[in-house]
Amino acid sequence: MQALQLTIENSMPHDWQRATLVGRVWLPGEQGGPAVVVLRDGEVIDVTAQFPTLSLLLDSDTPLQAAREAGGPRICSVEALLANSGEHRDPARPGLLPPTDLQVIKAAGVTFAASMIERVIEEKAGGNAQRALQIRQLVQGVIGDNLRDLRPGSAEAMRLKQVLIEQQMWSQYLEVGIGPDAEIFTKAPILAAVGSGSSIGIHPHSSWNNPEPEVVLAVDSKGGIQGATLGNDVNLRDFEGRSALLLSKAKDNNASCALGPFIRLFDEHFGLDDVRRCEVALRVEGQDGYVLNGASSMSQISRDPADLVQQTLNLNHQYPDGFVLFLGTLFAPTDDRDQPGQGFTHKVGDRVSISSPLLGCLQNRVATSDQAPPWRFGVGALMSNLARRGVL
Repeated sequence: MQALQLTIENSMPHDWQRATLVGRVWLPGEQGGPAVVVLRDGEVIDVTAQFPTLSLLLDSDTPLQAAREAGGPRICSVEALLANSGEHRDPARPGLLPPTDLQVIKAAGVTFAASMIERVIEEKAGGNAQRALQIRQLVQGVIGDNLRDLRPGSAEAMRLKQVLIEQQMWSQYLEVGIGPDAEIFTKAPILAAVGSGSSIGIHPHSSWNNPEPEVVLAVDSKGGIQGATLGNDVNLRDFEGRSALLLSKAKDNNASCALGPFIRLFDEHFGLDDVRRCEVALRVEGQDGYVLNGASSMSQISRDPADLVQQTLNLNHQYPDGFVLFLGTLFAPTDDRDQPGQGFTHKVGDRVSISSPLLGCLQNRVATSDQAPPWRFGVGALMSNLARRGVL
């Protein structure tokens, strides 16, 4: 098995040298722990003394200015950091962490027409991959591709809803897909995400699952969108297909949320319109020689990213430490991996790469969630660590 090794070429945005990139790094040693970092001139700069958490930097009055002006010691080169963030990481040297700490990890579901149809199929098939093949043909015969340009909550959407009810094809997934209210859920607990180079976890009892390549927004406590990164909203299609009430089991398992490699802040070279135009590529490489290539085009999203942020943070719900928001994916794999009619599912050892030219590439290796490194560093550990280091 070829080792997963991160490099500037396979991890960084194509214009990374002019991008404003922030993130987190684990520092080794007795005084070690998580550090907030800014990338400058090919170097990783520790700004933890001024911003003990990344959430504080993103919630400052002007995060872009703060990132550009904050001072601190050099940790290492970007190249050295990436080289020590793969599968053979040396614990005695700095390593890459996911670019979130106290931010709540939220996700928007069913935001693309194609994946919305697949969610309907999952529900009708009860999580059975073989039944899904026949149901897919039936559902697409009724729905077709006429949802792509449909504005959620519009009069046209409500008329379509009535037609689908009459044909017994209505689904709770269509409700959040074309109705006025978006599906917003908590993907993972605070600090539970994994970064690029780490293992991602699939529940050992799942036989039908897939990656979900997504753009993830970084949002401050006031609802300001400050930047973006890449994410893998690892999903168990069989669990969720059995019942939508199993969403937490389908979505939230050990190492089932990956983010990174860095957050790119909005500046003169990158903004929300670039997010709206993002093309996200997916590549899955199995140890059995299997290769899957997929893509998700943000231009085909049914709900605007700004609207999804407003539906997440408003007078009815606040996030005093900010949040990150998965925007959903167009990608829904239907190609058979092994047996005809069984569709795609992960195998242990799969290498998953999620990339976009302006955001870089997030890379992980698939393990079962009980075999991936356990999550042990929570909020209490973070506060104790920062206090011991004298940065709080």
